[in-house]
Amino acid sequence: MIGPSIHIKGTVSGDEDLLIQGRVEGSIELGQHTVSVGESGKVTADIRAKTVKIEGEVAGDVSGGEKVIIAKTGRVRGNIVAPRVTLEDGAHFKGSIDMDPGDTPAAKPAPKVAGNLAAGAEGGNPELELKHG
Repeated sequence: MIGPSIHIKGTVSGDEDLLIQGRVEGSIELGQHTVSVGESGKVTADIRAKTVKIEGEVAGDVSGGEKVIIAKTGRVRGNIVAPRVTLEDGAHFKGSIDMDPGDTPAAKPAPKVAGNLAAGAEGGNPELELKHG
């Protein structure tokens, strides 16, 4: 935990979960762990972690391997890249969200997908069907 009176400048990295209640400037790299920015936390840094939960303020890009959650008290100015993103009612966010991070082999062959659109529309490719509800 980084307490409310702590101010860190530089790179924060490690092999455990992190709760930030103070101030961090620079970058935060905890790829396989959780980074939580508490309500009193103020982060001016790019964050890379497995799960990121923001209840305070973040100015910087946020990358979550599993998910990113911006709580109702959270304020984010930056881009988010994660397969799952939650913006709670009342959260403030300015930036872009990319929920298809990385170049997966299934996403690369764009010409193949375009060629299968007719088959998908006729039920030949269930991955291309649109479902509402």
